[in-house]
Amino acid sequence: MTGKCRLGWGLAVFFLITTLVLAYTFLIQGKTRPSEDGRTAILLTPAERNLVLAEMRSFLAAAQGVVEGGTKSDPAAIARAARGVGATAQQGVPASLMGKLPLAFKSLGLDTHRQFDQLALNAEQMGDPQQAQLDLARVMSNCVACHAAYRIEAEQP
Repeated sequence: MTGKCRLGWGLAVFFLITTLVLAYTFLIQGKTRPSEDGRTAILLTPAERNLVLAEMRSFLAAAQGVVEGGTKSDPAAIARAARGVGATAQQGVPASLMGKLPLAFKSLGLDTHRQFDQLALNAEQMGDPQQAQLDLARVMSNCVACHAAYRIEAEQP
């Protein structure tokens, strides 16, 4: 092997390893550290933290709307509450924030949006408040799992 060939292979391996490390960091691990309470701390700027917490509050408000619609046997109200936090609600998340979130956190969040869409569809098609409560229980299991596994903390400069 000539010196140029070895240098070329060395650079290729270096760039491959660098790409894999960056992909792991941004797609899988995110910007995290272990926290003192046993959960994974996700490190975000104050603005990013506010965005994530606002999304969580919107999930909670939607759950309240689903419950209220169910107590009134109002499938349209159930569907409206659920659809408001469906998949279209997560489209405005900046790529910089998505890179900081661990893959399992992103998966839970995306699945929660999808489940709210399914809840809305079931309410529209079936009109059954009891089914909506079952669907909501399934959605809430994502919320419980997420809060048990993660906490949001401020990045240290």
